[in-house]
Amino acid sequence: MKLTELFLSELAREVERSRRALKEVPAGKYDWKPHDKSMQFGYLADMVATIPSWIAMEVKENELDVAPAQPRMKPTPKETSAALVEALDKTAADARAALEGTTDEHLKTPWRLLARGQVVQQAPRYEMIRDTINHWAHHRGQMTVYLRLMGAKVPAIYGPSADDKEFR
Repeated sequence: MKLTELFLSELAREVERSRRALKEVPAGKYDWKPHDKSMQFGYLADMVATIPSWIAMEVKENELDVAPAQPRMKPTPKETSAALVEALDKTAADARAALEGTTDEHLKTPWRLLARGQVVQQAPRYEMIRDTINHWAHHRGQMTVYLRLMGAKVPAIYGPSADDKEFR
């Protein structure tokens, strides 16, 4: 199996899992967090919706500076479940197109993560994409814990939940 085929298949599965979680996002909870040291729920949900854009970037760009000298504009918060699902659909389509338009040879070339211009991580693109998918699953799991703590429904992700008996 080609790397591109593997990642496209995994992307499709993870998008559906993320969609189920994002559909349960309650309105008016953007600023909620379970602890002072915790991430805001809205920021976390936004990350779950937009992480596929990282895959497109890892295919199309050679690097990302996560702490640039000139700060980037902050995105507008997505405060509804519908806005989050729409963002997921867009970023997933971009990731899918990037993967469909590349080759395994390209995915073996280096990609760099920078902070203030300094390399903090460098690896073949396929490794960075794998880490991104793992990162996505981690934050989606974190988000489902927040959902439970807020009293919202937790969807079945890798199997049934107390709220959703489907085995998916």
